[in-house]
Amino acid sequence: MFLSHESLWILVLALLLDAVIGDPDVLWAHVPHPAVLMGRLIAALDRRCNDPARSEARRKAAGVFVLTILVIAAIGIGFGLERLLDAIPFGSFIAAFLASVLFAQRSLYGHIKKVRSAFTDEGLESARSAVARVVGRDPQVLDEAAICRAAIESCAENFSDGVVAPAFWFALFGLPGLITYKIVNTADSMIGHKTPRHAAFGWASARFDDLLNLAPARLAGLLLSVVAPVVGGDIKHTLSIMWRDARLHRSPNAGWPESAAAGALGLALAGPRQYAGQVVDDPFLNPQGRMATPDDISRALHLLVAGCGLEILIYAALALLL
Repeated sequence: MFLSHESLWILVLALLLDAVIGDPDVLWAHVPHPAVLMGRLIAALDRRCNDPARSEARRKAAGVFVLTILVIAAIGIGFGLERLLDAIPFGSFIAAFLASVLFAQRSLYGHIKKVRSAFTDEGLESARSAVARVVGRDPQVLDEAAICRAAIESCAENFSDGVVAPAFWFALFGLPGLITYKIVNTADSMIGHKTPRHAAFGWASARFDDLLNLAPARLAGLLLSVVAPVVGGDIKHTLSIMWRDARLHRSPNAGWPESAAAGALGLALAGPRQYAGQVVDDPFLNPQGRMATPDDISRALHLLVAGCGLEILIYAALALLL
């Protein structure tokens, strides 16, 4: 299913479904969301295979084993679903719906919009609570500018992780590619932390997630750069900021969409921040930019919508060409 005409049209339909409908709460009130099932499996394997009494080398090996199990299971489920859907009426439409629930366009927009609305409706404390749902920073130490920066950075990074990357892997390998990416990305978010419990065990998941996001993160940055004029930015300037500053980020991938957003919006993003009482003294992306305001969250949402729209158009054009 490598960049096939049919798979690309399924992807376009899936992205449109996610953009318009998102995750229907009425459905997930009765059955568990696929991401929830992935999380349960990863948590069970963490409990079963991550023994703190083992040496670091053995825990790292256990993490490699768990990652292998997850990838094999994801590929097998993906291929099984594709074979089943190929054999039934309207299988392509069902595949599009199944794929749509693993994209995050509408849900990401909703989470970030809640931060913007909190400033207007209830003020700083409400905004801190809202942003705490999308980032891991200590909310009580965040002032207005820091809350806005955090929301905009999350918007840019999750555009890459939750929209561009899953679409990229679906375009290449269909449902097996999409499900594999999502389960690896979920594993990274759950066990890919440099904590005493997970530094060794989650090493393989974190590194494989970095690998899977290598191309999509740069594509996400490129998409945000191209749509920069939507928010008053300049394409050439945004590309230059992204190329210059992306590598300043501690993540090998998050710096690309975040620095593109910084350049497009004319903001200084990233910089020093605090997690669980620990200060991370990172450099700013686009340091010559100004500090973010609540209105810039609205601009970031416009940038997100434009980026998602451009992505859909690109895949539709590819489908027409094949």
